[in-house]
Amino acid sequence: MYDAAAHFESLYHATHPEFGFHAETHADWLAWREAFRPRLRIALGLENIDASLAGYRPRAERSEVEDKGDYLQESWHLWVEPTVPLPFYLLRPKAVTEPSPLLLTPHGHNHPHIYVGIAETEREAESMQEGERDIAVQAVSQGYLTIAPTTRAFGATRTEQDKVEQKLHSCRTQLMHDLLVGRTPIGDRVWDISRLIDWALETQDVDPERIAITGNSGGGTVSLFAAACETRISVAVPSSYFCTFVGSIGSIHHCDCNYVPGMLQLGEMYDVAGLIAPRPFCAIAGQDDSIFPIAHVRAAYARLKRIYEVAGVPEHCKLYVGHAGHRYYKAGAWGFIRKHFGC
Repeated sequence: MYDAAAHFESLYHATHPEFGFHAETHADWLAWREAFRPRLRIALGLENIDASLAGYRPRAERSEVEDKGDYLQESWHLWVEPTVPLPFYLLRPKAVTEPSPLLLTPHGHNHPHIYVGIAETEREAESMQEGERDIAVQAVSQGYLTIAPTTRAFGATRTEQDKVEQKLHSCRTQLMHDLLVGRTPIGDRVWDISRLIDWALETQDVDPERIAITGNSGGGTVSLFAAACETRISVAVPSSYFCTFVGSIGSIHHCDCNYVPGMLQLGEMYDVAGLIAPRPFCAIAGQDDSIFPIAHVRAAYARLKRIYEVAGVPEHCKLYVGHAGHRYYKAGAWGFIRKHFGC
């Protein structure tokens, strides 16, 4: 009888990633990195987006400012594409030494407003408190200029039908249309992060040497892939995502937006994360996370640690394991970021 799980496992076993890391010397690591990153960008569709938007300059509009006591919460839109006004919150600490470090906090499969501490229901309030999901508020409380973007296919960037039906996201629709034109949802979201960095560097007093990204779950996905592709990000702290592809999205049900055609032909997740080296990287994981199992997290971390060793900076690679499940663990994030920001 046909066994789907066994068949898919055999497919993974027969795959030999072109950029699986085997370098032993610093020079070989550099060559691997310089060859892999452009191919990853192609797989994500970033080169196709670049080509279709050649010469385009995004514009931004601010719509609202709220005084939150220690910081200002500004509501903005950035036209990351001519047809995509991407909403984002800018949290601006009142007491700040400029130029300021910049934190980007992409959210996962929840509502954008949760990251800025806004709960519209009792359930959201409980989720925010128990899972430490007000990540942008945590960032601004550290004194960092903070951008909390809407993840593409969520919030105002859902389809009109999904808004009417009050669906949380439009990830499958985004994936289907993206595939037809050689793009991916992850690529779209990485593109958005890069355009937000452009905007911040052009319009805000930001220290270009201190730009970090951290988010949970789907926000961890964006954090990892954005840092792998966008070298202006100096510190990466993905939460509840770093694992192996085979041990997570390849064997456990996940949202459609996680999948990149041919990804395993290029490399495993630890290879993608290895593109962040020598920049500091801390993976946050939950001991009891059922969709990113800790055994696979630890196996992936061992492989990633080897990349950092060959790069000559093993101390820049960390794993923090929280005591519970699939959530954010702020204890693993802010000390690591402060250490590498020097503030």
